[in-house]
Amino acid sequence: MNRLAQQPSPYLRQHAHNPVDWFPWGDEAFAKARAERKPIFLSIGYSTCHWCHVMERESFENHDIAGVLNAHFVAIKLDREERPDLDRLYMTAVQATTGRGGWPMSVWLTPDLKPFYCGTYFPPEHFTAILRRIHELWQTNPTGIADQANQITEALTEHLSISSADGPLDDAPLHKCLAHYRSIYDPEHGGFGHAPKFPHPVSLNFLFRVGGHDMALHTLRKMGEGGLFDQLGGGFHRYSVDERWLVSHFEKMLYDQAQLVTSYCEAFQITGDSFYAGIAQRTCDYVLRDMASPDGAFYSAEDADSEGVEGKFYVWTRAEIASVLGDKTGAFCRAYDVTVDGNWEHGLNVLHGSGFAEESARLFEIRAQRIHPHRDEKILTGWNGLMISALCHDGRLPAATRAAQFLWERRWRDGRLARTDAVPGMLDDYTNFATALLDLHETSFEKRWLKAAVEVTDAMLRLFHDAEAGGFFQTDGTDASLLIRSKDEYDGAEPSGNSVAAMLLLRLAEHTGNEWYRDAGMQTLAAFGRYLQEAPYAAPQMLCALDFALTGPTQIAVTGKSGAKDTEALLKVARECYVPRRVLLFKPQNIPANAQVCVNRVCQLPVTSPTELKKLLESGADAV
Repeated sequence: MNRLAQQPSPYLRQHAHNPVDWFPWGDEAFAKARAERKPIFLSIGYSTCHWCHVMERESFENHDIAGVLNAHFVAIKLDREERPDLDRLYMTAVQATTGRGGWPMSVWLTPDLKPFYCGTYFPPEHFTAILRRIHELWQTNPTGIADQANQITEALTEHLSISSADGPLDDAPLHKCLAHYRSIYDPEHGGFGHAPKFPHPVSLNFLFRVGGHDMALHTLRKMGEGGLFDQLGGGFHRYSVDERWLVSHFEKMLYDQAQLVTSYCEAFQITGDSFYAGIAQRTCDYVLRDMASPDGAFYSAEDADSEGVEGKFYVWTRAEIASVLGDKTGAFCRAYDVTVDGNWEHGLNVLHGSGFAEESARLFEIRAQRIHPHRDEKILTGWNGLMISALCHDGRLPAATRAAQFLWERRWRDGRLARTDAVPGMLDDYTNFATALLDLHETSFEKRWLKAAVEVTDAMLRLFHDAEAGGFFQTDGTDASLLIRSKDEYDGAEPSGNSVAAMLLLRLAEHTGNEWYRDAGMQTLAAFGRYLQEAPYAAPQMLCALDFALTGPTQIAVTGKSGAKDTEALLKVARECYVPRRVLLFKPQNIPANAQVCVNRVCQLPVTSPTELKKLLESGADAV
């Protein structure tokens, strides 16, 4: 057993019995590398990563390979979910030097932590050859390695640093990004580009706000009908390996569930189609059933593998289905595209389709008796923030409140937020949690949550804000081992901290009347102005904030007696209508309820009936 046995990260503990002499990221490993003048082998992954499991079985459990690593390198294991700052830094190096990225990430560093050789998964023979070649070069050409490390680090510094507010703020990036999505849209199956296909909820958020409803709605329907969605248990897998959303890479990530719940709730608001509401509800049911901790917070992920086989928990043979459903088998199999030969491989089927609720429930009960995939029970503040916001959108106020209470009591201390119990908070923890608190306030109208959102946002500004150039650093600058203190701007599987910060600040200014928040939000957008002009499709969530800033908010102020029927009826309409730039305010007064709608600070006359309010919102809320 090595040093990883006592680490809080489930991913690190998975490697505790490897013969590799692993170190966690930290001073002990760095000191050993300097003292023994050895290069560092840095392996980055996460506990539900399929190819991380493969490389562990093939290489890190291999005693011969471990012998080479232990003799010539200082080996470090890092959980990318605990340290997204380090993951982004070294993943950028991998992508820049190899043209691709992914996990497991394999990076060789000098003792001063500069990368000089990069890759991802290596089969064991190739990995052994690389280890021996790097050791040989380390002995014979240290100057060449040092020069390469310096060149890569200089390129990383230039790429990851934004030094000034350097671009205009206009709607050109919105049009350019919409045209980009039109050009790569798959009109048959939904989604964008070719296989593999990812859900990419940040793109759907953008499309709903700037005129791409058709693409977003069709994509959500195809995903919800496909194998990407767990048709028996609810929840979404990480991505589809084919263009039809049929065969998934079966791991389930909390951040996907959270963002997609919000997307499906918005799709229901736009269309009134219960299909979208049903997918959101079933996804929330899955999270509350299978990913909730006893304290009410949410675990990070479920693995793709069970019993060492990817997807084994989720797939079916026709014979297995027939043994459960009997004479209902034929109709069910036609509805869910189940064949004797299998719609995937080896006679195995991935369920995709809809209907047959009773039969699906019976199959779910049988499936529950199988060996379940590994669950990563790490609780990440930022991902929990996303889930709290999703629960607010789906009307699950008690669950959202309980999770927020957990984070507030366990992760907020002395004006600072923790990412996990053992890791300091990073920008996305602050932005996602503060946004969740603001969403919780707009759902419950409890003043404590607005006060908490202000506290967390003020701490975010104090710890991460670049007051001179604008925008926010990913870290607070206290970790001396981080080569570059960067500003994250890319909206990928999760929205970037800067994108969420910009929207948070603009919304909070409307709730508090504090123009300093609005100024900081606008300064953040300006800091990335050139980036938005040149590559807007890389920051669709930030474009949502830009749209909010340029168009102005739709402020809905409901006044009336708290808890009264007429007040609740108006609030219900205000929440259920799709209003993309909505700011919802409640002013408790002992008077008959009324609602006033102000668009970019131009106000309509107050209305008193839900029908009038709905008509007013629907006439001006649609972005198309």
